[in-house]
Amino acid sequence: MGKKTLGVKLRLARKLKQNRRPPVWVIVKTKRKVTTTPKRRHWRRSKLQP
Repeated sequence: MGKKTLGVKLRLARKLKQNRRPPVWVIVKTKRKVTTTPKRRHWRRSKLQP
């Protein structure tokens, strides 16, 4: 990460935050209708746009 600029790091951090599962209270509130996030990404299956 030492060679990356600040903008790239911020964009990667944002993608990392988007790659989490929804909170448990959301799953409970929707009675398990919402269990996954549409923006979920696997590090090996799909890559980010450069």
